[in-house]
Amino acid sequence: MSTEQIAKDFTALLKEGKHDEAASRFNAEDIVSYENMPGPMAVCRGKEAVRQKGEWWAAHHEMHDFSSEGPYLNGDQFAVRFHVDVTVKETGERRIMDEVGLYTIGDGKIVEERFFY
Repeated sequence: MSTEQIAKDFTALLKEGKHDEAASRFNAEDIVSYENMPGPMAVCRGKEAVRQKGEWWAAHHEMHDFSSEGPYLNGDQFAVRFHVDVTVKETGERRIMDEVGLYTIGDGKIVEERFFY
């Protein structure tokens, strides 16, 4: 499958709210995820660690709105722009986030994801 097709299919699942299915289907077993923040989830290595990071996010945030734009392609990479409206459950703080995810493809899977915000 081409990078373009992976990017389109992955992004389509995100737009349908099927984040877990997108990650399960397209993330490589040895994926590395980089967040733009300090702490234990700044770098997650492996499909299971990335899945757990997603579970942590869902458990600690109340989602009000989520949308994405893209994909935007360049070689073996693609970017997706995210707009997220959440409330942090612990503090009650509502946040509007504008974020870009940069995904790198290798051997037909996403081998790296980097988030910019």
